[in-house]
Amino acid sequence: MDQRRSPSTSERKRDPERTRARILEAAAAEFGAKGYAATRTTDIAARAGVNKQLISYYFGGKEGLYKELATSWHSTATEMASEDQPLDTVLAGFVATTLTDHGRLWAWANLAGDSPATDEAFLRTQVDQMRDRQSAGEFPSDLDPGLLLLALMAAASAPLTLRQTAAQITGEDPATPEFAEKYAEQLARLVRHLSGRT
Repeated sequence: MDQRRSPSTSERKRDPERTRARILEAAAAEFGAKGYAATRTTDIAARAGVNKQLISYYFGGKEGLYKELATSWHSTATEMASEDQPLDTVLAGFVATTLTDHGRLWAWANLAGDSPATDEAFLRTQVDQMRDRQSAGEFPSDLDPGLLLLALMAAASAPLTLRQTAAQITGEDPATPEFAEKYAEQLARLVRHLSGRT
């Protein structure tokens, strides 16, 4: 397929939702594997099996595509972190994301620092929810809700961001679902200790 031509009307009309979904899936994989700066729209288009111009057509380019992925992730994360779920359950759910492209994308964004800023409003909302959880007695009043959130996010991402260290400490492969499940259960216990629910 010629990567330089604009997508035809028939290409855009075939199945726009499916095409958008394929592009988003491919982008998550590419950004997760390479980070924002090293990812090229040509590679995303090739992985999705679409004309590169469709990325501009649907998302306005690489930055718009990245922001769309972030918005999608924020929706998923907001559902995972709903206040009707206990904090230990929420944390266990976030450990599972270390096995996904979104987990790797988040890690790249933090390690490289070269991606568009997309998380501030989402994270402020999460801090507000932590304050609400603290008021409800889920963790002690002498802990700073924002700093606790940061510590729990770091802990939840350890199987991804500290993969080699985790393997050396445990003798297990932290990239497996079995490890994520075992690790999530231990973090959940830790959070229950914080709340006095042991």
